[in-house]
Amino acid sequence: MPLTSDSWHEERLLIDGELVEAENGAVYENINPANESVIGSAADASRADTERAIAAARRAFDESDWAHDLDLRVRGLRQLHQALLDHRDQLADITVAEVGAPRMLLGGPQLDGPIEFVSYYADLAEKYSWTEQLGVAQTLAGPANRWVEREPVGVVAAITPWNYPNQINIAKVAPALAAGATVVLKPAPDTPWTGLALGRLIAEHTDIPAGVFNVITAADKTIGEVLTTSRDVDMVSFTGSTAVGRRIMEAGAATIKRVFLELGGKSAQIVLDDVEDIAAASALAVFGICTHGGQGCATATRLLLPRSRYEEGIEAAAALIGAISYGDPEDPSNMTGPIVNRAQLTRIDGLVRRGVEEGARVVTGGGIATQFDRGFYFQPTLLADVENSMNIAQEEIFGPVLVAIPYDTDDDAIRIANDSIFGLSGGVSGADRERALRIARRIRTGTMSVNGGMWYGADVPFGGYKQSGIGREMGVAGFEEYLEQKALAEPSS
Repeated sequence: MPLTSDSWHEERLLIDGELVEAENGAVYENINPANESVIGSAADASRADTERAIAAARRAFDESDWAHDLDLRVRGLRQLHQALLDHRDQLADITVAEVGAPRMLLGGPQLDGPIEFVSYYADLAEKYSWTEQLGVAQTLAGPANRWVEREPVGVVAAITPWNYPNQINIAKVAPALAAGATVVLKPAPDTPWTGLALGRLIAEHTDIPAGVFNVITAADKTIGEVLTTSRDVDMVSFTGSTAVGRRIMEAGAATIKRVFLELGGKSAQIVLDDVEDIAAASALAVFGICTHGGQGCATATRLLLPRSRYEEGIEAAAALIGAISYGDPEDPSNMTGPIVNRAQLTRIDGLVRRGVEEGARVVTGGGIATQFDRGFYFQPTLLADVENSMNIAQEEIFGPVLVAIPYDTDDDAIRIANDSIFGLSGGVSGADRERALRIARRIRTGTMSVNGGMWYGADVPFGGYKQSGIGREMGVAGFEEYLEQKALAEPSS
């Protein structure tokens, strides 16, 4: 149901265990992208607020038992998991209202998937081998017993985007807390309430100590610089654009911070010439760009079709796109909702126009949707006659836009798929499983779908090659991003 003024949400920051207003009571408006209405406000943190949150996280790590009390961490995570379940419907309303996420998609990574991440990391922390025995070895000082212990990294700044805020907030926060780190979360300015709600649930429904988890929201994107440059922050975990990721690496270099980056993508879905149902094979890419308006970094936005079946594939993809309903995210029949804001909508339109100027052919869609009185909607779009050198085949559009590129041989398809600064995800479909697997293994990406296989899950490491990022999120690898290794030795008689 649509949010009303008395709907459950949180507008205050969480600093040192207290839900507080921003300095001087500063707030900024929270806009619903589906209808451009103001649904409320969020605390607009200052640099001083951010510094207080960092100081609280530093004290909690250095002076409390959090980093050393595994039982407390597991208990706190289980309490958080239950609180998320208990408030699932309210979180759903917030997510639809501020993200523009279609209600029909909340069962996956928009909400229900990440809720279960919390339970996964509580279980993992309990069974994890925090100590690894290396055995006795002869050293210059005589025989020594050696072992390795895992310790939390320290204070983590988690900086997250607006497209899947519950997924990305929780995929950073849950493993960091399980590891014993303390966290300052800075959600995107466009989606503050999902992050602030997480803070409220932790403050009111868990035994997680004050200062362990803090939430800062701000309209000013430069507030993030306070986190990335602070000497008291040991690690920055960032998901967002490659351009911003580069700046975060530069900012963190002065203090040699550990940096996790999950950045952009321009993934390719390769359809092999032996597929029996080219529509089904193309559907993987079509559904990707039509899910939540194509606002996903791992979405396959390049459809690579064999030249011998190119027009057949385009016709099938166009028919699928034309059959997908889009519009009001509250309508359970809609798979695609609005773009997050007007600036992003205008950017998508400009990229498509440039593609047409470069020679691409609009098969369906192609511009800003005009049938809606309010809201930021773009037509689900298919562009054909695209060459991989074109801007629309190289730049991440982050909208419901699919480009169809022909190829001649398997090697040609692999070359095109890998001809990108990105390497986040992709897929391949073909009747010959071994052939499809050979191709999948030659694509330089962090995840690959083979014949429609779905890799998403709490236990699956996610991240990219090349300029798609550094490190992995989720799974054991995502947990170990927040750990240091300490080698110890003692004499052995």
